[in-house]
Amino acid sequence: MVHRTGAPVFYRHAYLSAYEHAPLTDVESFAYFVARDGGRAVAVTPAYLQTVADPLRRLHETYPEAHGERALLSHAWHCYDAHVPATARVLPRLLESMTRTASIFGARWCGFVNVQRGNALSRDLRANGFPARHLTDRWTVDLAGVSSYEHYLARLGQRARANLRRNERRAQDAGVTAEAVDVGHAALGEITALCDKTANRFDNNDFYRDSAFAAFVTALGDLVHVVEVRQRGRLVAAGICLSDSTRFHTWTCGVDYAVDGNFSPYGVLFAESVRLAISLGKPTLEDGRSNAGFKRRHGLSPRHLDAVLFRI
Repeated sequence: MVHRTGAPVFYRHAYLSAYEHAPLTDVESFAYFVARDGGRAVAVTPAYLQTVADPLRRLHETYPEAHGERALLSHAWHCYDAHVPATARVLPRLLESMTRTASIFGARWCGFVNVQRGNALSRDLRANGFPARHLTDRWTVDLAGVSSYEHYLARLGQRARANLRRNERRAQDAGVTAEAVDVGHAALGEITALCDKTANRFDNNDFYRDSAFAAFVTALGDLVHVVEVRQRGRLVAAGICLSDSTRFHTWTCGVDYAVDGNFSPYGVLFAESVRLAISLGKPTLEDGRSNAGFKRRHGLSPRHLDAVLFRI
């Protein structure tokens, strides 16, 4: 069903299994909904029962009335592109089943987070009478037909193009290397510490949970591409990237700006991620949430993400 509907990597069996065995946030219970018609699956979706349901502090700004209460949410916070792989006509039945399950769990709220405004799920929820509230944006760029990194640069404005090239020259002069490595050879201990440090800098404490992060990433297997940026051996930036049939996701990253030289480790990481997406032939680069100024300057466009919650 996931493959048939083109749902993103966050709905692959490997991702869901990894999240259940090494959840990156506190999850009280897991629920997986499958609707069938004559034995054939026509809708699937995961949901997670959470009390501390807002590690990014966005949901409770948008739904202050739900603060501190249990919620059955689809999908997890580490997914920024919620879908319901389904045919539209079964959504009311699916919502009914989710609501009933939330009630059994003792949740006061049920619903969806990080729904792209205007996509099929967004339209179907609105058609069923559920209004949406804006959470944040995620950023994407169309790489269809882009044959090389230089081709990508040529599509940017002159200033952005010059900044990326200058940053790479300065990084090379400062002894910086960037490399894509297999997850089995990645320095996951160093990467975990760097991602956690970066999240803490933005007050997103424990978003990556040291005890679970490396186990989660390892369990993803072939879905993962790891980019390491080092200055004379020291890790100064790292990206955990995911891929599905049409998209390359720069899922999360860590950056240490205390470097020797006038360059941005994040800029080096971004350039290497674009190169990797192009080399893999992915027509869409998904660059996650936040850092809007940098992403807009470098050719990415926002996709508005909404939350749709309803009280049980």
